[in-house]
This record gives sequence, structure tokens and C-alpha cells, in this order.
Amino acid sequence: MTAAQRLARFVAGLSLDTVPRRVVEQATLLALDTLGNGLAAAGDDFGRAALDVAERLGGAPESALLGRATRVAAANAVLANATLAHGLDFDDTREDAIVHTGCVAVTTALAVGEAVGASGRAMLEALIAGVEVMCRVGLAVPGALHARHFHPTAIAGGFGAVAAAGRLQRLSDAQLTHAFGIVGSQASGIIEYLADGSWTKRMHPGWSAHAGVVATLLARGGFTGPASVLEGEHGLYAAFAGGHDAARLDGLLGTFGTTWELAELTLKPYPCGSIAQPYMDCAARLRARDGISADAITAIRCRTSPGPVPRLWEPLAAKHTPPNGYAAKFSLPYLIAVILVKGRAGLAEFTDAAVRDRDVLRLASRVTYELDPTIDYPRQFVGDVEVTLADGRRLRERQDRPRGGPDAPLTRAEIEAKFRGNAGIALPAGRADAVIAAVSGLAAASSLKDLITALTSESHR
Repeated sequence: MTAAQRLARFVAGLSLDTVPRRVVEQATLLALDTLGNGLAAAGDDFGRAALDVAERLGGAPESALLGRATRVAAANAVLANATLAHGLDFDDTREDAIVHTGCVAVTTALAVGEAVGASGRAMLEALIAGVEVMCRVGLAVPGALHARHFHPTAIAGGFGAVAAAGRLQRLSDAQLTHAFGIVGSQASGIIEYLADGSWTKRMHPGWSAHAGVVATLLARGGFTGPASVLEGEHGLYAAFAGGHDAARLDGLLGTFGTTWELAELTLKPYPCGSIAQPYMDCAARLRARDGISADAITAIRCRTSPGPVPRLWEPLAAKHTPPNGYAAKFSLPYLIAVILVKGRAGLAEFTDAAVRDRDVLRLASRVTYELDPTIDYPRQFVGDVEVTLADGRRLRERQDRPRGGPDAPLTRAEIEAKFRGNAGIALPAGRADAVIAAVSGLAAASSLKDLITALTSESHR
């Protein structure tokens, strides 16, 4: 069997009855976290643009748009909703694969689930299928997509969307295989947004989810795609990753049903690049432990592997003064400095006005880095920060994993608090509790009506 055929077999055969309870619980938390991230972005300029376009594209009124009363075709709903869910960089990450899963899997399962009248159980099965497929597609070539200037979520996302949408549309194994073959030819997503902080990365999950929904519709209608889409001579891995390790891919595909990648996800405490977050935690501990005043810091030196340098460190002069709030999310000098100066890094610290703060930029200019070959990136997202003080003291903190991952997970209370803060930006007072209740009860819900009703708001435009 080809890789796509093995993916199809897993998706078609998945049942919530065989998924461990802890994984189902994690799926509900992922859904809640993802929906909160999307709601928080609904009023942002990029969010309004995506929602406006989805409304103009229209189509059959089958799926809700986050933060709006409008319904559009499922493919157009995910174009907007997945863009919103990823747009604040507050969403989950699977470290080794460097993919963000919920923005694709949750939004696709919700939109297609509503369109087909699915139960909550079916939505959970679909989003679990989407996460498991998307992670394995990315894990087969760890670091290789970024190294060739592609965004891994953009490349792997379509496969996750096909898994979620195809599961809900009850595609056969053969149809799913064709859908995977079709979506592979729609894969795209370069990381040139790093040059100026423009918005294209935000769009990547939306486009991937849109492509996945369209691919399933085409496959259901009889359109064909190559079964060797991933591993073929002219396949996705050859084109986007420069090849792949066949044994690694075979091993990953052999773990379906025994290893659950969903349990390995990291949910973010900060709305910025996941690779940077251990550094931010290190800065926060230095600030709290030693009562450091930002004025007393003369230098900050960080240790990093070469992999993140083109995204978080270089060109260093530009990273010292990010041009806008979105670019600041991918500037480790800014991220470390804002923690040391303000003691926080929430959504308010990433507005265009906030990133011009003179005290933060002054300290950011003192941040440099050195390469550490012992950091096993991307298998490790390490933080290592050393500050030098005016009195000559040097203080150092190191963290080997991001907070929010399986080794140091956020609690349900923390995830619900994050959701309330995010959802409160878009929804009327008290509506967040209704969403939490609906998501928590998905496994027993006969339909998605309660969840959709709680998510949509006629007052937000």
C-alpha cells in the first residue's frame, strides 16, 4: 500500500470507541483552544479581511463564520476560520513536525460537520483524524520543509483537512486516497512573510483547509489523484523536502491506533512563535527570581541551534526593531525584552503601537545569540538565556521544552481561562461559558447546534 492508502485506511476505520479517554479529552481542549484563538482574531484587520472575503465568496449557507451571523459554503468558511485560528500565533504546535494542527483540523471538522449535520462524536472523530494525519505527514521530514523555505503547516495542512472532511463526508478508502492525491498538488506556502511581517503565514491554514475540503468534494465526484502523492518520484516529499527517509515514514504510518500524536501537542501560553516560548519563560523566571531591573541589564546572550536562526534571529538588526506587531511575534530580541521590561506578553504586547515602546526596544538591542550544536532541533525547542548586569553578575536560565506540552501541560483551568480571555473579545458577556459547556459535551451531543449557537454572534461585525 502507498502512504496515502494507509492514511485513508486509518481515517475510514477510526472510531471514538478505540481512542483512549485522555486523547478524547485532549481533543476537546484543542477544540476549545482553537475556537478561542479564532474568536479573538475576528475583529482584527486581517480577520475582518478574511471574513469579508468568505462572505463575498458565499455559496450554500451551510457553515458558520466565527464571530459573525453569516453562513457560507464549508470550503469558504474554513478559508476564513482557519486563517483566524492561526492568525494570532496563539495556537498549538507539534514540535518535531513544526505544524499547527487545530487551526486546520478543528475548523474543518466544525464547518464540514455543520454542513453534513454531524453529531459531536463525529466531529471529534474527524478532528482527531485530521491531527493524526497532519502530524505524521510533517514528522516524516522534520525540519526539512522550513530548511527549503516552506511553512510546514501550509504543506501538511491539506492532508489534515482531507482527513477531517473526508471522514465526515464518509468517503471510501479509494476516494480518500484520491483526495490525498489531489490535495498534494494544491500544497503551497513560502515563509517570505518573515521579511516584513506581512500576513501570508496567517492565511496558510485557511488555504490548506479550503484545499482539503475542495479535494474531498472532487474525489467524491470521481476526480482522481496519485496514490503515491507523498513518497513518489515526483511526490510531495521530493518536491518540498528534497526527499524523505522511507523507513521513517513507514514507521510513522505503522503507529496508527497505538501512538496518538494529539497527546504530544503543545498549547501555547503566549501568542507568538512556539520555538521562542521557552526563551520567554526563561526571561520571566530571571525577572521573578532575581528582581532584575531592565535598566541594570547591559547584555543578553542566548544559545540556539542553527535551525531557528533565519526565522527568529536574522537579520539581527531588523529583529531588534520589528516593523509591526506581527513581525514582533518572530523576533526573539523583542520577545525576551518585552518579558523582562513588562513581565508579560499577551495580545496587547503585539499591537503595532506596543512594539514601538522605547524601553522594550532599548533592551531588545542588547540581545544577541550564539550557536549551540548540542541542541537537537527540531526535536528540542530549547530556551537558554543569560543576562549580564551592570555590576558584572551573569545570570542564566535554561528550559528544555515549551510550557504547555506533554511534559508540562497547561491545566484545564488555564486553557479555559485563556479561552474566556480570547472569546470575550468577540462574544457577548457570558457566551464563553456556553461554548465551554458545548465543547465539553461534544462526545454525547447528537448535533453541533448548541456549539454553533454559542459561537455565532449577531452583534459582532
